[in-house]
Amino acid sequence: MATDQPSLKGRALRLLSGREYSRAELERKLASFEEVPGSLAQALEDLQAKGFISEKRVIESVLHRRAGKLGGARLRQELQGKGLDPGAVGAALAQLQGSEGERALAVWRKKFGVPPADAQTAARQMRFLATRGFSTDTIRRVVSGRLAEDVGLDMDAELGD
Repeated sequence: MATDQPSLKGRALRLLSGREYSRAELERKLASFEEVPGSLAQALEDLQAKGFISEKRVIESVLHRRAGKLGGARLRQELQGKGLDPGAVGAALAQLQGSEGERALAVWRKKFGVPPADAQTAARQMRFLATRGFSTDTIRRVVSGRLAEDVGLDMDAELGD
């Protein structure tokens, strides 16, 4: 008994039911299932025309899930890795630029919570924030405690000292 394989459109819809995918991601995932040249492009065109594939929703989804943990550079890398338009990515990240300091401070406080006691500890904390994609200036301000002062937090009072 032969079982029918799902169509390319069916496979794409199954993927899209779990999370938002960009067109480029769907093309990469479904390319091996394309039997007739051009059928994948046609299926994705149909889905995009019906609103099932949306670059804007992909960007919003990634930013919603990841912006609280990552800096602008890392978010840009993830979004561009999904094959999204660099202009749309840049516009979305420009809206987040003002909150990068607060996001970096929140990530730093969750991971470390205490100002570095020596240069080695400070370097480790800075490397951690750098791998998360925060800017060098923001990292320096967070680790030195200047960002907390700028937003009106007393580091020692916040930490219960």
